[in-house]
Amino acid sequence: MSKPDHLLVDIAATVESGQSNQMSLTVVVPGAVITGRLAPETVWRERVAEVLRDSERLGPFSAVFTSASPHGPDEPPTHLHFHVARILQGSFGIPETGGMYRIAIDEVSAWTVGDLSYSDG
Repeated sequence: MSKPDHLLVDIAATVESGQSNQMSLTVVVPGAVITGRLAPETVWRERVAEVLRDSERLGPFSAVFTSASPHGPDEPPTHLHFHVARILQGSFGIPETGGMYRIAIDEVSAWTVGDLSYSDG
C-alpha cells in the first residue's frame, strides 16, 4: 500500500492506547499471509527482549528492544506488532506455536479481522 489504510492505523492505535493483546488480525503482505493477535509495541518489545536475554548468543541484542520507541505518543502507529502469530503456508501455519512479527502498515495489501485457522487435512 502506498498510503496506509486509515482503518488499519486506527486499529493499531486502539491496540496501542488500550495496551490490549486480544485483537486478532490476518494480513497479506508481499510474500506472506500472517495471522495472529496484535500486541502494543511496548509489550511486544518486552517479550522479544525477554527471549533474546535467555539466549547465550543473542543476549546482547535484548537492549535494542528495551530502549524507548522512536516515535512519540501522538504519532500514528507505523507498524503492527503480532504475537502468537503464524505465517500461513498451504494448509499449515509456521511456526506451530506462534511467533513474533513486526509488519509495516504501509506494506499490508489486504487484511481481515480474526485469526485464520488452518488444518492438517
